[in-house]
Amino acid sequence: MAVSTNQLKEALDALKETGVRITPQRHAILEYLINSMSHPTADDIYKALEGKFPNMSVATVYNNLRVFREVGLVKELTYGDASSRFDFITTQHYHVICENCGKIVDFHYPGLDEVEHLASHVTGFKISHHRMEIYGSCPECHSKETH
Repeated sequence: MAVSTNQLKEALDALKETGVRITPQRHAILEYLINSMSHPTADDIYKALEGKFPNMSVATVYNNLRVFREVGLVKELTYGDASSRFDFITTQHYHVICENCGKIVDFHYPGLDEVEHLASHVTGFKISHHRMEIYGSCPECHSKETH
């Protein structure tokens, strides 16, 4: 699913506003993240872009992801001891994670926003965010198990 160039433009504008220089590598990493639905690791991003930027290192990718995270464009997803995966932040969404192959799929369920309001109302807490993960077997792994 191709993502609108509008998202890329907004992300680049957000970087410019915080004084972050837009290097060709940053542009490419951001574009890759926006178009990637697979929640890539830094290594995945490096491998995908090394042909285009032969002098780019994995460290460069990590440093840029850190910058994007600090600006609030990217979320770092850490599950267990696996490598962190990175997710371009669009709307609040949740993750379904395959326990076998580690595939992560997004799904949106706006009803959970009410949970924050209720939690705040019941406890008096000022709620900042919540996190929910759902685990299971992806269709590919599931069909391998049943055959």
